[in-house]
Formats: sequence, C-alpha cells, structure tokens
Amino acid sequence: MEGAAQVNAPQGENGPGRRLTPEEAKSRRSRNIAIALGLGLLIVLFYVVTVAKLGLAVVVRPSI
Repeated sequence: MEGAAQVNAPQGENGPGRRLTPEEAKSRRSRNIAIALGLGLLIVLFYVVTVAKLGLAVVVRPSI
C-alpha cells in the first residue's frame, strides 16, 4: 500500500518534500507577510465603515 500513497502524493518540480532555497524561503515569507497585512487592513476597513454607517446611535442606547 505504500506505493499507492506515493503515486497519489502531490509532487513539485523536484519531487515531493523538496527543501526551499534561502531565497525562496525569504520570498515566501515576504509574500505571506504582505497577504497578512492586506487582510488585516481589509478587516480594519470593514470595521471602520460599519461603525461609520451605524453611527454613534449604536453606542448610546436609550434606557428602558
């Protein structure tokens, strides 16, 4: 059964589980940081737009 697992395993250019060069690792890390920052900024933007649309009436509620 080991052969079947090997056949179905995804393979990159140089086979499965190849090591990244330092340049590739640095490039991947930089790309991941850029994606994380972009996603964080998008979340903050959605929050700010939501608060701006709702206004302060959400914060100050009348007492019952």
